[in-house]
This record gives sequence, structure tokens and C-alpha cells, in this order.
Amino acid sequence: ALMIPIGSCCSEVSIRRAARFGRKAEEWRLDRRKSPRRFRVHASFTMPFASPEPGYASKQEKFSPRCTPKNSSDGPQSRDTPPKRDTGIANEKDWGISLLNENVNESGTNEDGSTWYRESGEDLGENGYRCRGTRMGGQCKDGSSEWKETWWEKSDWTGYKELGVEKSGRNAEGDSWWETWQEVLHQDEWSNLARIERSAQKQAKSGPENAGWFEKWWEKYDGKGWTEKGAHKYGRLNEQSWWEKWGEHYDGGSVVKWTDKWAETELGTKWGDKWEEKFFAGIGSRQGETWHVSSGGERMSPLI
Repeated sequence: ALMIPIGSCCSEVSIRRAARFGRKAEEWRLDRRKSPRRFRVHASFTMPFASPEPGYASKQEKFSPRCTPKNSSDGPQSRDTPPKRDTGIANEKDWGISLLNENVNESGTNEDGSTWYRESGEDLGENGYRCRGTRMGGQCKDGSSEWKETWWEKSDWTGYKELGVEKSGRNAEGDSWWETWQEVLHQDEWSNLARIERSAQKQAKSGPENAGWFEKWWEKYDGKGWTEKGAHKYGRLNEQSWWEKWGEHYDGGSVVKWTDKWAETELGTKWGDKWEEKFFAGIGSRQGETWHVSSGGERMSPLI
């Protein structure tokens, strides 16, 4: 089974980059004294390539929906909590998700007036193309909270395989979120090498305060050991904004790693650091800088 090792994390007052791919954990803290509310987002999931077992063994209780009691009807429960930054990927069975083999089209209304729906089916095409998918969603009675999910699995006779998911939602507090990820296994047309490509995008916004974030991750591999990994991140919390970009490239012999991150305030103060590492045949080099620009435009940039 192919797993998706992507991850990142965001808590109430700090932005923390996990120690991924051998990186040292780093943490940026932000001043939250001007905002008594706290914005916290959370989600975790994983999808292997192995075909799931039929049936829908729901474990929705972990979502703690605000508008649907846990003991309501058998329909999918409301997911009214935004995803957490830098999540890992958990097993789909832990989410109670199954890409059903049969066609399903059902909906219902819970005791509290909230509604839900679930649809599942399969499409067939040329060259053994097969796509199985499941759509589900729901909303509270007054429409203040809503969530949607789409899961899919694609394959054909060439060995192409794809797994993907897209989620979105909003809650009564005004928080909104959207995320998607995809994993593809295919054979390159020119080199005939097997390739694996994984990608994810996530974003969330706080309704009651000026806060939000966006992330984009990708990983690419081929049968000869060529590897590329990277991420772009952006976030904002009241008067502060921050950005981060990093990448890794391995061609079977040499390795290049780089990072560029910076932050700024509405007053014009900016700071950040960037560096690059190169390794080949047991020899390596590292260069970079940290810098700071005051609100008056004065720049300090000592080399590291």
C-alpha cells in the first residue's frame, strides 16, 4: 500500500514546522494579546492504494458535530471543524470511509433537523478505465454549518492508479476551509520508469478574526531514485503575515536542499532567513543569510 507522508501543524499561538524528512523542528510564535478569541483547526486522514472493504463502518464520533447529536440516524455526521495545519494522513477505515462497489444514493434528516446525503458509484471506460467514487455532505437545519466530501479511486490497464479527495466546509462561527490531496502511480511515456506523485493543498480562514492560512505540498519519485519534494505556505494572524517555501531534490547522486521564509507586520517590519545545502560524493556546502528590515527601511543581513 502506498502511503502519503505529508504533514504540518498550526496551533493557537504558534506556527510550527514539524521535523519532516530529517529537518530540525522550528517554531514561530505570534502575539495574540490583541485577540482574545482563538482559532484552532484539526483533521487527520490517510488513504492506501489497497481497495477498501465494502460497507460503511462509520466512526464519525470523533468529529463532535455541533448541530447533529452522536446518537442520531445512520447518516454521515456533520464535520464542522476546519482541518489542522501540517496533518498526517491516517487510514481511511479510521474515517469510516469506504468506496462502495455498488451504486448508492441516499439522504435523510436527523432528529435535530439537520440533513445529510451520500452517493457512490462507478464509471467504466476504454482501456480498462475504472473510477469509483463517493460523495457525501450535510448541513444544519438553519444552514449555518455545512460540509462536503468527495473521494475517488481511478485505474486502467496501463497500471495507472489514482487516489484523491476534496473536502470543504463552514461552521456557525464563520470559519471556512477547503482541502484536497491526490496520489498518482503511473509509467512515464518516454523513460518507461514508474513514477509516484503526491500532492495536497489546504486552506482555512477564521470568521471572527483576521486569520487564515494556505499550504501546498508535493512529492515526486521515479524508479531510478530521482526525488523532488517541496512546499509553499502562507498565513496571517491579525497584524502579522508569514511565508515559507522549501524544497529538496535528489537525482541519484547529488542532493540539493533549500529554504526561504519570511514574515512581516503591518508596520512594515520584516525579517526572515534563507539557505541552501548541496551534497555530492561525500562533499557538502551550505550558504545562506538571515535578514531584518526595520519599519524605517534599514536592512541588516549577516551571512550564515
